Amino acid sequence: MTRIPDMHDAEPIPDAARAEVERLFASGDLFRYHTAEDNPVTRLEGEFAAFLGSRYALAVSSCSAALFLSLKALNLPRDARVLLPGFTFAAVPSAVIHADCIPVLCEVGANYRIDLADFEAKIAGVDAVIISHMRGHTSDMDAILRIAGAQGVPVIEDAAHSLGTKWAGRHIGTLGAIGCFSFQSYKLVNAGEGGILVTDDPDLIARAVIMSGAYEANWKKHNLLQDAVARWQNKLPLYNMRLSNLSAAIIRAQLPEIPRRVRDGRRNHDYVAGMLRQSAWFHVPNTLAPEERAPDSLQFNLCGMSDADVRAFAASAADIGVKVQVFGLSDNNARAFWNWEFLPEKVELPRTRAMLMRACDTRLPARLTLEECAAVGRALVEAADSVMGPTRTYGT
Repeated sequence: MTRIPDMHDAEPIPDAARAEVERLFASGDLFRYHTAEDNPVTRLEGEFAAFLGSRYALAVSSCSAALFLSLKALNLPRDARVLLPGFTFAAVPSAVIHADCIPVLCEVGANYRIDLADFEAKIAGVDAVIISHMRGHTSDMDAILRIAGAQGVPVIEDAAHSLGTKWAGRHIGTLGAIGCFSFQSYKLVNAGEGGILVTDDPDLIARAVIMSGAYEANWKKHNLLQDAVARWQNKLPLYNMRLSNLSAAIIRAQLPEIPRRVRDGRRNHDYVAGMLRQSAWFHVPNTLAPEERAPDSLQFNLCGMSDADVRAFAASAADIGVKVQVFGLSDNNARAFWNWEFLPEKVELPRTRAMLMRACDTRLPARLTLEECAAVGRALVEAADSVMGPTRTYGT
């Protein structure tokens, strides 16, 4: 029988990074502004923007930093209201609060995507929107951009989980005013930590560059429109959220791996999803028609189970070798909105809460073979059957 690997292990860093890392070790040039204009961070920004088809990119210390700088770059007033989905990671409303803004949460449906009726009802009176493509599930961006555009509200895309995903042929992260990506270890490209934002707006990128920590004339080492940046020198606070040359070297070596990781991640997801769809105990939401996903994990909803059944399922799956996270059944899960006690305004989202109480998540990285994926799928079905019994399994 095929052994289930530790699905939380990351892929090895490609050998292509070694020579550049060793050169940086030898030189000690880890700070992007102590080196020439073609330093690893600047080269990463150019290559990443070209990959996505964006005009500009700014590499920073995390996706949270990218979201924060995006809000500050929009020059929003203090206490500006920012609409975001109720299903996201706690770092997203945290970035809103750090930017002196107020998070406004909207409902998310059982397919993990924004409830458009609630979104449209709440957009009046907000100053900006953050769309979290949570776990790589894309909400209806055509409708969102239409609704936000009619109100004159800028859209920031939190694409932390969506590198390589496309909507109607365009890369996620390039549809709104600004797109933000993550290079944290559980993402498609792994630098341990790190982030990047992309935009086509020269003024937005100019403000973000200054605030990211381009003090004195260091902004001249960015391949940007010099006049756009120069007018903001000394006029904006510095938050020092820069990426190091070492992290950039590790990231750059993985950019050529993205197409292969996207292809294999989608193959693995669809293979296991197909197995789960044969059981009455699981529901795996379908993609939307314009969406080409790049998944590195699997989400599914448990059907017909009580809270006790769900906990028993998760425990059984863990015993077999597959760790399953149930988003809502925890006192401290950072993706359950009721655990965000730091929010200045409390809100109840009954549809989102109901979804999170049955929505499950398990890692399913691109490096797994189909045989290993089959073992994962069998383990999940076996865990459900051990709790609920196999009698309702489809095809029996």
